[in-house]
Amino acid sequence: MNRPATHKAANHYSQVDTYTGVNGADSHRLVLMLLNGALSNIAVAKGSIERQDVSAKGEAIGQTISIVNGLRTSLDLDAGGELAVNLDNLYDYMERRLLEANIHNNPSMLEEISGLLHEIKEGWAAIPVEVRSGADSAQQGAVGAP
Repeated sequence: MNRPATHKAANHYSQVDTYTGVNGADSHRLVLMLLNGALSNIAVAKGSIERQDVSAKGEAIGQTISIVNGLRTSLDLDAGGELAVNLDNLYDYMERRLLEANIHNNPSMLEEISGLLHEIKEGWAAIPVEVRSGADSAQQGAVGAP
């Protein structure tokens, strides 16, 4: 199989895998998938900067901004209290830094955002299984669940 055909097959497999993962996922799992998607796009953007592939960098950063914005707009600032407000501010900061990283081709800014997303992901993943059903209703707005 030649390189374009292999790449196309890999993309198709990835789309099917993502669809089946989303199809049966609860809110907790969906947030983890979104965070993983953002982290993956940041890695692509950093590689694109190294390769000087402006188009791929812009697309990856744009997708990351969309994910972060989706997490941000899903916050319930009333139900989530101070945690939701802090996350709203953090997501806003991330969006601005991602735009700056895109404009300035700055991989260290992308690394900063990656670190912040990892911290959020670790906190979200640490929610005990027995609490997750409550997290789907009570905490989802505070932590960015769709």
